[in-house]
Amino acid sequence: MSHVKTTAAPPAALRILDLFAGPGGLDVAADVLGHHVTGIEFDRDACATRSAAGMDTFYGDVRRYRASFFPRAQVLTGGPPCQTFTVAGHGAGRKALDQVLEYIQRLHDVVRAKDATWEDIFRTWRRIHEDLHRKAILAEVVKAKKRAAEKSRATTRKALKRVLTEQGSSPSEIKAILKTLKTPGHVGRKSAELGRLMTEFATLTAEIGRCKTKLEELGDERTGLVLQPLWWAIERSRRPGSAPYEAIVLEQVPAVMPVWERYEHVLATLGYGTRTQLMYTEAFGVPQTRKRAVLMARLGEKDIPAVAETHERYRPRTLPSRVSESTGGLWEVEEDAPGRSPLREAWVSMETALKKARTIQPDLPDRPAFTVISNYGTGGDPDARGRRDHDVPSATITGKVSRNRLVHKGTDKDLSRFDRFSFAEAGVLQTFPVAYPWCGSDQPQQIGNAVPPRLALHVLRQVLEPELTGDKARARLEQALADLEVWEPGDVAAVREHGQWEGHPLTGK
Repeated sequence: MSHVKTTAAPPAALRILDLFAGPGGLDVAADVLGHHVTGIEFDRDACATRSAAGMDTFYGDVRRYRASFFPRAQVLTGGPPCQTFTVAGHGAGRKALDQVLEYIQRLHDVVRAKDATWEDIFRTWRRIHEDLHRKAILAEVVKAKKRAAEKSRATTRKALKRVLTEQGSSPSEIKAILKTLKTPGHVGRKSAELGRLMTEFATLTAEIGRCKTKLEELGDERTGLVLQPLWWAIERSRRPGSAPYEAIVLEQVPAVMPVWERYEHVLATLGYGTRTQLMYTEAFGVPQTRKRAVLMARLGEKDIPAVAETHERYRPRTLPSRVSESTGGLWEVEEDAPGRSPLREAWVSMETALKKARTIQPDLPDRPAFTVISNYGTGGDPDARGRRDHDVPSATITGKVSRNRLVHKGTDKDLSRFDRFSFAEAGVLQTFPVAYPWCGSDQPQQIGNAVPPRLALHVLRQVLEPELTGDKARARLEQALADLEVWEPGDVAAVREHGQWEGHPLTGK
């Protein structure tokens, strides 16, 4: 990659292996810090973006790879997909979380056993892997049964509606019948057909319910993906002939924090000092409110300090606690913020971020004052759609960012032009460089799934360069942040497949 040349070289360029690498949020941050990253990514579209950005990539399922394939990697990073945990505390999400915590405990028990050999450790992992695989196969069988029952019930529902309509039931009565499976009083005589259909509908509904319960018990195949980084760390630490990673950085949604906290116990047994931190992206200069659960680890360290927030957290208030001169916005100071400093800057608004991006890429839209209206409601309620004005941080950028409407501030009147964010602008709100080359299909999903590079910069700088402190650390970070804004892609990088190890710097082949 050609990319930006930083004026201050890193203390030592490190070789990073990024699992579940996505389009390259962490990678571009590591690049401007001067480190070398290789990513493993399963999504072809994200791989296309990475290729255009010059990011070194192996395509494929992380589970097909092993830590021993990349013996020269010094740092492990990643953000395993954990959609099943986003509903933790509610049915399947809670069960998935509990299942993963139990698997981690099993791994920890064998890792800390004094007489455990590598064969014992690997055997435990193999049993976990086989258990997850068995459940995944059973889940596919149950899903097929559920789909068949749902298809049959849809046919029965249509027939029921027809018969009930013929007998004089109103649409609201029919809805109540299908929900309660009780015949209303005005239906004086149930026909044989009506009785049969209601029995059939009730039987199919019960079958679908049983399938849902079974699927919650079996869990989601993706659940096991969150175990992969831990296993890679264990393999590098315990496999004969391997050397432990010097550092580990993992991030995900806040619901995964219990997993990271359980990881800490295992990593401590492996000789790492750790820190978990719930990070508010706007508190690190990201023009967007978003929370991420981050796990940081360094080999041989006793303690890793929290990453200090550089900006205020955003919280709408009726009465302001402070007013930003640069944005005119309002925010509330969080007294318990990690590394709290009275010198923190105001959070960054959408307007400020996009205006700065236009100085780099002048053809970006220059809009009047606007309000962003989420184009998807909460629970289907259009009135619950979120609104954010241009002079505050964006709401969390998701894969549905392209559906958001931009209207004239204080109204519901669409802008006559540029009433949607472009992909480049959505990337800027995630703090990707405005020149980032988004490719492939479903680019909004790629952008929404990515870790904000600016947040990654703060974490990587601290974890990978602990010898820099005080003014030197601040200068290093400021230079990297400036480099990130003007970063440009280098030469297109070919995406490698599993088995294409020859000549790769991490494989030693």
